[in-house]
Amino acid sequence: MSATAGLRSAALDLAAIPERIQSEVERAIQRSIKGVEYIASSGPSLGSTPKDILAVRGTMNLYHYRPMADEIYRVPILIVMATTNRGYILDMVPGQSFIEFLLKRGYDVYMLDWTAPKPEEKSLAMEDYVLDFIPDCVRRVQQDSGERDVTVIGYCFGGVLSLLYGSIFSDGPMKNLICFTTPIDFREMKLFSNFSDRRYFDVDRLVDSVGNVPPEMILSSFEMLRPASRAVSQVQLWENIWNDEFVKSYRMFDRWATDTLPLAGEYFRAITKDLMWDNKLFNDTMSVGGRAADISKIKVPILHAVAEHDHIVPYDAAKHLIAKVGSSDKEEVMLKGGHVSLVAGANAIKRLWPKLDNWLGGRSI
Repeated sequence: MSATAGLRSAALDLAAIPERIQSEVERAIQRSIKGVEYIASSGPSLGSTPKDILAVRGTMNLYHYRPMADEIYRVPILIVMATTNRGYILDMVPGQSFIEFLLKRGYDVYMLDWTAPKPEEKSLAMEDYVLDFIPDCVRRVQQDSGERDVTVIGYCFGGVLSLLYGSIFSDGPMKNLICFTTPIDFREMKLFSNFSDRRYFDVDRLVDSVGNVPPEMILSSFEMLRPASRAVSQVQLWENIWNDEFVKSYRMFDRWATDTLPLAGEYFRAITKDLMWDNKLFNDTMSVGGRAADISKIKVPILHAVAEHDHIVPYDAAKHLIAKVGSSDKEEVMLKGGHVSLVAGANAIKRLWPKLDNWLGGRSI
Protein backbone atom coordinates (compact mmCIF):
# COMPACT_ATOMS: atom_id res chain seq x y z
CA MET A 1 0.00 0.00 0.00
CA SER A 2 1.38 3.44 -0.91
CA ALA A 3 1.75 6.18 1.68
CA THR A 4 -1.00 8.17 -0.05
CA ALA A 5 -3.43 5.23 0.06
CA GLY A 6 -2.61 4.66 3.75
CA LEU A 7 -3.38 8.28 4.56
CA ARG A 8 -6.69 8.05 2.69
CA SER A 9 -7.61 4.89 4.67
CA ALA A 10 -6.76 6.57 7.98
CA ALA A 11 -8.80 9.60 6.98
CA LEU A 12 -11.79 7.38 6.20
CA ASP A 13 -11.43 5.65 9.59
CA LEU A 14 -11.32 9.00 11.36
CA ALA A 15 -14.32 10.22 9.42
CA ALA A 16 -16.31 7.20 10.59
CA ILE A 17 -15.57 7.76 14.29
CA PRO A 18 -18.43 10.23 14.99
CA GLU A 19 -20.93 7.90 13.36
CA ARG A 20 -19.64 4.91 15.37
CA ILE A 21 -19.76 6.92 18.60
CA GLN A 22 -23.32 7.98 17.85
CA SER A 23 -24.29 4.35 17.14
CA GLU A 24 -22.76 3.15 20.42
CA VAL A 25 -24.45 5.95 22.39
CA GLU A 26 -27.82 5.10 20.86
CA ARG A 27 -27.27 1.42 21.58
CA ALA A 28 -26.34 2.20 25.21
CA ILE A 29 -29.53 4.23 25.56
CA GLN A 30 -31.52 1.35 24.08
CA ARG A 31 -29.86 -1.06 26.53
CA SER A 32 -31.02 1.07 29.45
CA ILE A 33 -34.56 1.38 28.12
CA LYS A 34 -34.82 -2.29 27.16
CA GLY A 35 -33.25 -3.34 30.46
CA VAL A 36 -36.12 -1.69 32.34
CA GLU A 37 -38.61 -3.33 29.97
CA TYR A 38 -36.94 -6.70 30.53
CA ILE A 39 -37.30 -6.46 34.29
CA ALA A 40 -40.89 -5.20 34.07
CA SER A 41 -42.19 -7.77 31.57
CA SER A 42 -42.80 -11.49 31.89
CA GLY A 43 -41.65 -12.67 28.47
CA PRO A 44 -43.55 -14.51 25.72
CA SER A 45 -46.28 -17.03 26.46
CA LEU A 46 -45.02 -20.56 25.79
CA GLY A 47 -46.82 -23.83 25.09
CA SER A 48 -49.90 -22.09 23.73
CA THR A 49 -50.80 -24.36 20.79
CA PRO A 50 -54.46 -25.35 21.42
CA LYS A 51 -54.76 -28.73 23.11
CA ASP A 52 -57.06 -30.87 25.21
CA ILE A 53 -56.08 -32.70 28.37
CA LEU A 54 -56.94 -36.38 27.92
CA ALA A 55 -55.60 -37.69 31.22
CA VAL A 56 -53.88 -36.54 34.39
CA ARG A 57 -52.65 -39.21 36.78
CA GLY A 58 -49.91 -38.66 39.28
CA THR A 59 -46.96 -37.07 37.50
CA MET A 60 -48.35 -38.07 34.08
CA ASN A 61 -50.16 -35.62 31.77
CA LEU A 62 -51.49 -36.65 28.36
CA TYR A 63 -52.36 -33.90 25.86
CA HIS A 64 -54.02 -34.04 22.47
CA TYR A 65 -53.29 -31.10 20.19
CA ARG A 66 -56.12 -29.86 18.00
CA PRO A 67 -55.65 -30.51 14.27
CA MET A 68 -54.56 -27.68 11.96
CA ALA A 69 -54.78 -29.46 8.59
CA ASP A 70 -57.72 -30.65 6.52
CA GLU A 71 -56.15 -34.06 5.86
CA ILE A 72 -54.63 -36.01 8.74
CA TYR A 73 -52.16 -38.89 8.55
CA ARG A 74 -53.63 -42.20 9.74
CA VAL A 75 -50.99 -43.01 12.38
CA PRO A 76 -51.03 -40.70 15.44
CA ILE A 77 -47.86 -39.52 17.18
CA LEU A 78 -47.19 -39.83 20.92
CA ILE A 79 -44.30 -37.63 22.09
CA VAL A 80 -42.62 -38.82 25.30
CA MET A 81 -40.80 -36.01 27.08
CA ALA A 82 -37.72 -36.33 29.26
CA THR A 83 -38.71 -36.62 32.91
CA THR A 84 -36.51 -33.68 33.98
CA ASN A 85 -37.97 -31.13 31.57
CA ARG A 86 -41.24 -29.50 30.53
CA GLY A 87 -42.78 -30.29 27.17
CA TYR A 88 -43.10 -26.71 26.00
CA ILE A 89 -39.56 -26.83 24.57
CA LEU A 90 -41.34 -28.43 21.60
CA ASP A 91 -44.08 -25.79 21.62
CA MET A 92 -42.39 -22.44 22.06
CA VAL A 93 -44.23 -19.66 20.20
CA PRO A 94 -46.12 -19.64 16.88
CA GLY A 95 -43.65 -20.07 14.04
CA GLN A 96 -41.10 -21.69 16.38
CA SER A 97 -43.16 -24.62 17.60
CA PHE A 98 -42.36 -28.20 16.61
CA ILE A 99 -45.89 -29.19 17.65
CA GLU A 100 -47.38 -26.53 15.39
CA PHE A 101 -45.15 -27.68 12.53
CA LEU A 102 -46.34 -31.29 12.87
CA LEU A 103 -49.99 -30.25 13.06
CA LYS A 104 -49.73 -28.10 9.94
CA ARG A 105 -48.06 -30.98 8.11
CA GLY A 106 -51.10 -33.13 8.88
CA TYR A 107 -50.01 -35.22 11.86
CA ASP A 108 -52.26 -36.15 14.78
CA VAL A 109 -50.16 -35.21 17.81
CA TYR A 110 -50.31 -36.30 21.44
CA MET A 111 -47.80 -35.59 24.20
CA LEU A 112 -46.90 -37.38 27.42
CA ASP A 113 -45.65 -34.53 29.58
CA TRP A 114 -44.64 -34.63 33.24
CA THR A 115 -45.28 -32.62 36.37
CA ALA A 116 -43.26 -32.62 39.57
CA PRO A 117 -43.79 -35.78 41.64
CA LYS A 118 -45.27 -35.07 45.05
CA PRO A 119 -43.38 -36.10 48.19
CA GLU A 120 -45.69 -39.09 48.58
CA GLU A 121 -44.77 -40.19 45.03
CA LYS A 122 -41.11 -40.73 45.92
CA SER A 123 -41.66 -44.49 45.48
CA LEU A 124 -42.40 -44.14 41.76
CA ALA A 125 -39.94 -46.51 40.08
CA MET A 126 -38.74 -47.21 36.55
CA GLU A 127 -41.51 -49.77 36.08
CA ASP A 128 -44.16 -47.12 36.81
CA TYR A 129 -42.93 -45.10 33.84
CA VAL A 130 -42.19 -47.94 31.40
CA LEU A 131 -44.85 -50.51 32.32
CA ASP A 132 -47.64 -48.19 33.41
CA PHE A 133 -47.54 -44.54 32.31
CA ILE A 134 -46.39 -45.06 28.71
CA PRO A 135 -48.63 -48.10 27.98
CA ASP A 136 -51.59 -46.26 29.54
CA CYS A 137 -50.98 -43.25 27.28
CA VAL A 138 -50.60 -45.47 24.21
CA ARG A 139 -53.97 -47.12 24.99
CA ARG A 140 -55.61 -43.73 25.44
CA VAL A 141 -54.15 -42.50 22.13
CA GLN A 142 -55.53 -45.63 20.43
CA GLN A 143 -58.96 -45.07 21.95
CA ASP A 144 -59.05 -41.37 21.15
CA SER A 145 -57.74 -41.68 17.58
CA GLY A 146 -59.48 -44.93 16.68
CA GLU A 147 -56.20 -46.31 15.33
CA ARG A 148 -54.22 -49.29 16.57
CA ASP A 149 -50.81 -48.09 15.34
CA VAL A 150 -48.92 -45.33 17.17
CA THR A 151 -45.65 -43.57 16.33
CA VAL A 152 -43.56 -42.82 19.42
CA ILE A 153 -41.14 -39.87 19.58
CA GLY A 154 -38.82 -39.69 22.58
CA TYR A 155 -36.67 -36.67 23.46
CA CYS A 156 -33.44 -37.33 25.42
CA PHE A 157 -34.35 -39.52 28.41
CA GLY A 158 -37.84 -39.76 26.97
CA GLY A 159 -36.07 -41.66 24.20
CA VAL A 160 -34.56 -44.05 26.77
CA LEU A 161 -38.03 -44.69 28.24
CA SER A 162 -39.40 -45.22 24.72
CA LEU A 163 -36.64 -47.74 23.95
CA LEU A 164 -37.41 -49.64 27.15
CA TYR A 165 -41.12 -49.61 26.34
CA GLY A 166 -40.51 -50.72 22.74
CA SER A 167 -38.20 -53.56 23.77
CA ILE A 168 -40.63 -54.99 26.34
CA PHE A 169 -43.74 -54.50 24.18
CA SER A 170 -42.00 -55.40 20.92
CA ASP A 171 -45.18 -56.95 19.50
CA GLY A 172 -47.30 -54.00 20.61
CA PRO A 173 -48.85 -51.07 18.77
CA MET A 174 -45.68 -48.98 18.26
CA LYS A 175 -45.39 -48.60 14.47
CA ASN A 176 -42.44 -46.20 14.26
CA LEU A 177 -39.90 -44.95 16.79
CA ILE A 178 -38.06 -41.63 16.62
CA CYS A 179 -35.43 -40.73 19.20
CA PHE A 180 -33.82 -37.33 19.66
CA THR A 181 -30.38 -37.18 21.34
CA THR A 182 -30.91 -40.44 23.23
CA PRO A 183 -28.03 -41.97 25.24
CA ILE A 184 -27.40 -45.70 25.13
CA ASP A 185 -23.84 -46.06 26.47
CA PHE A 186 -23.85 -44.28 29.81
CA ARG A 187 -20.11 -44.76 30.32
CA GLU A 188 -19.69 -42.09 27.65
CA MET A 189 -21.73 -39.55 29.60
CA LYS A 190 -18.33 -38.62 31.00
CA LEU A 191 -19.10 -35.85 33.46
CA PHE A 192 -22.39 -37.36 34.64
CA SER A 193 -20.50 -40.61 35.12
CA ASN A 194 -17.93 -38.79 37.25
CA PHE A 195 -20.62 -37.03 39.26
CA SER A 196 -22.32 -40.35 40.06
CA ASP A 197 -19.18 -42.44 40.61
CA ARG A 198 -20.21 -45.16 43.08
CA ARG A 199 -16.98 -44.66 45.05
CA TYR A 200 -18.10 -41.17 46.09
CA PHE A 201 -21.83 -40.87 45.40
CA ASP A 202 -24.12 -42.63 47.89
CA VAL A 203 -27.39 -42.70 46.00
CA ASP A 204 -29.10 -44.80 48.66
CA ARG A 205 -28.31 -42.25 51.33
CA LEU A 206 -29.50 -39.41 49.11
CA VAL A 207 -32.83 -41.01 48.19
CA ASP A 208 -33.49 -42.38 51.67
CA SER A 209 -32.80 -38.93 53.15
CA VAL A 210 -34.62 -36.55 50.79
CA GLY A 211 -37.09 -38.76 48.89
CA ASN A 212 -37.49 -37.00 45.55
CA VAL A 213 -34.28 -35.59 44.09
CA PRO A 214 -34.54 -31.77 44.18
CA PRO A 215 -34.61 -29.87 40.87
CA GLU A 216 -31.79 -27.61 42.09
CA MET A 217 -29.46 -30.61 42.24
CA ILE A 218 -30.42 -31.69 38.73
CA LEU A 219 -30.07 -28.18 37.31
CA SER A 220 -26.67 -27.77 38.98
CA SER A 221 -25.43 -31.01 37.42
CA PHE A 222 -26.40 -29.74 33.96
CA GLU A 223 -24.79 -26.35 34.59
CA MET A 224 -21.54 -27.98 35.77
CA LEU A 225 -21.15 -29.44 32.27
CA ARG A 226 -20.40 -25.88 31.15
CA PRO A 227 -19.70 -23.91 34.32
CA ALA A 228 -19.28 -20.52 32.63
CA SER A 229 -22.28 -20.81 30.32
CA ARG A 230 -24.75 -18.91 32.52
CA ALA A 231 -22.36 -15.99 33.08
CA VAL A 232 -21.55 -15.89 29.36
CA SER A 233 -25.22 -15.97 28.37
CA GLN A 234 -26.00 -13.07 30.72
CA VAL A 235 -23.19 -11.01 29.23
CA GLN A 236 -24.54 -11.79 25.76
CA LEU A 237 -28.01 -10.77 26.89
CA TRP A 238 -26.74 -7.38 28.07
CA GLU A 239 -24.81 -6.82 24.87
CA ASN A 240 -27.89 -7.62 22.78
CA ILE A 241 -30.69 -6.40 25.03
CA TRP A 242 -31.54 -3.71 22.47
CA ASN A 243 -32.39 -6.53 20.01
CA ASP A 244 -36.00 -7.61 20.62
CA GLU A 245 -35.68 -10.91 18.73
CA PHE A 246 -32.52 -11.88 20.63
CA VAL A 247 -34.20 -11.09 23.96
CA LYS A 248 -37.31 -13.03 23.02
CA SER A 249 -35.26 -16.10 22.14
CA TYR A 250 -33.10 -15.77 25.26
CA ARG A 251 -36.13 -15.58 27.54
CA MET A 252 -37.81 -18.60 25.95
CA PHE A 253 -34.82 -20.90 26.23
CA ASP A 254 -33.63 -19.59 29.59
CA ARG A 255 -37.05 -20.11 31.13
CA TRP A 256 -37.23 -23.69 29.86
CA ALA A 257 -33.64 -24.54 30.85
CA THR A 258 -34.20 -23.45 34.45
CA ASP A 259 -37.70 -24.95 34.72
CA THR A 260 -36.31 -28.30 35.86
CA LEU A 261 -38.43 -31.01 37.45
CA PRO A 262 -37.50 -33.08 40.50
CA LEU A 263 -37.15 -36.82 39.98
CA ALA A 264 -38.97 -39.49 41.98
CA GLY A 265 -36.52 -41.06 44.41
CA GLU A 266 -36.82 -44.72 43.42
CA TYR A 267 -36.76 -43.80 39.75
CA PHE A 268 -33.52 -41.84 40.27
CA ARG A 269 -32.05 -44.74 42.23
CA ALA A 270 -32.73 -47.08 39.29
CA ILE A 271 -31.24 -44.63 36.77
CA THR A 272 -28.09 -44.34 38.85
CA LYS A 273 -27.57 -48.02 39.58
CA ASP A 274 -28.86 -49.69 36.41
CA LEU A 275 -27.76 -47.15 33.82
CA MET A 276 -24.99 -44.95 35.22
CA TRP A 277 -23.23 -47.64 37.28
CA ASP A 278 -23.94 -50.92 35.53
CA ASN A 279 -24.65 -49.58 32.00
CA LYS A 280 -27.28 -52.31 31.62
CA LEU A 281 -29.00 -50.84 28.57
CA PHE A 282 -25.77 -50.96 26.59
CA ASN A 283 -24.75 -54.33 28.03
CA ASP A 284 -28.10 -55.96 27.12
CA THR A 285 -28.79 -56.87 30.76
CA MET A 286 -31.48 -54.28 31.48
CA SER A 287 -34.78 -55.34 32.99
CA VAL A 288 -37.76 -53.34 34.23
CA GLY A 289 -40.11 -54.81 36.80
CA GLY A 290 -38.60 -58.24 36.20
CA ARG A 291 -39.13 -58.04 32.42
CA ALA A 292 -36.12 -58.14 30.10
CA ALA A 293 -35.58 -54.93 28.14
CA ASP A 294 -33.37 -55.97 25.21
CA ILE A 295 -33.53 -53.29 22.52
CA SER A 296 -32.49 -55.79 19.84
CA LYS A 297 -36.14 -56.90 20.08
CA ILE A 298 -37.24 -53.61 18.53
CA LYS A 299 -38.07 -54.30 14.86
CA VAL A 300 -40.08 -51.22 13.86
CA PRO A 301 -38.69 -48.44 11.64
CA ILE A 302 -36.50 -46.13 13.73
CA LEU A 303 -34.89 -42.73 13.20
CA HIS A 304 -32.31 -41.40 15.64
CA ALA A 305 -31.40 -37.71 15.39
CA VAL A 306 -28.19 -36.64 17.13
CA ALA A 307 -26.54 -33.24 17.47
CA GLU A 308 -23.00 -32.51 16.32
CA HIS A 309 -22.25 -30.29 19.32
CA ASP A 310 -24.29 -31.97 22.07
CA HIS A 311 -22.55 -31.39 25.42
CA ILE A 312 -25.23 -33.24 27.42
CA VAL A 313 -25.48 -36.43 25.37
CA PRO A 314 -22.15 -36.70 23.50
CA TYR A 315 -22.18 -38.63 20.25
CA ASP A 316 -20.13 -41.45 21.80
CA ALA A 317 -22.99 -42.03 24.25
CA ALA A 318 -25.61 -42.16 21.50
CA LYS A 319 -23.89 -43.68 18.47
CA HIS A 320 -24.55 -47.38 19.25
CA LEU A 321 -28.33 -47.07 19.34
CA ILE A 322 -28.96 -47.77 15.66
CA ALA A 323 -26.55 -50.72 15.60
CA LYS A 324 -28.15 -52.36 18.65
CA VAL A 325 -31.84 -52.21 17.65
CA GLY A 326 -33.14 -55.13 15.59
CA SER A 327 -34.90 -53.05 12.94
CA SER A 328 -34.02 -53.44 9.27
CA ASP A 329 -35.47 -49.99 8.50
CA LYS A 330 -33.27 -47.75 10.64
CA GLU A 331 -31.39 -44.50 10.18
CA GLU A 332 -29.19 -42.17 12.18
CA VAL A 333 -28.93 -38.54 11.16
CA MET A 334 -26.38 -36.14 12.62
CA LEU A 335 -27.28 -32.48 12.33
CA LYS A 336 -25.57 -29.26 13.31
CA GLY A 337 -26.63 -27.92 16.67
CA GLY A 338 -26.60 -28.70 20.35
CA HIS A 339 -28.78 -30.73 22.68
CA VAL A 340 -31.59 -28.16 22.63
CA SER A 341 -31.03 -26.31 19.35
CA LEU A 342 -31.34 -29.64 17.52
CA VAL A 343 -35.07 -29.77 18.35
CA ALA A 344 -36.04 -26.12 18.91
CA GLY A 345 -35.20 -22.74 17.41
CA ALA A 346 -34.04 -21.56 14.00
CA ASN A 347 -31.59 -24.43 13.55
CA ALA A 348 -34.29 -27.07 14.08
CA ILE A 349 -36.73 -25.33 11.76
CA LYS A 350 -34.22 -25.58 8.89
CA ARG A 351 -32.75 -29.01 9.60
CA LEU A 352 -34.47 -31.50 11.90
CA TRP A 353 -38.14 -30.71 11.32
CA PRO A 354 -38.11 -31.12 7.51
CA LYS A 355 -35.96 -34.26 7.82
CA LEU A 356 -38.41 -35.81 10.27
CA ASP A 357 -41.38 -34.93 8.07
CA ASN A 358 -39.74 -36.51 5.02
CA TRP A 359 -38.92 -39.65 6.97
CA LEU A 360 -42.22 -40.05 8.81
CA GLY A 361 -44.79 -39.04 6.22
CA GLY A 362 -44.67 -42.22 4.15
CA ARG A 363 -44.54 -44.33 7.30
CA SER A 364 -47.71 -42.76 8.76
CA ILE A 365 -50.17 -43.82 6.07
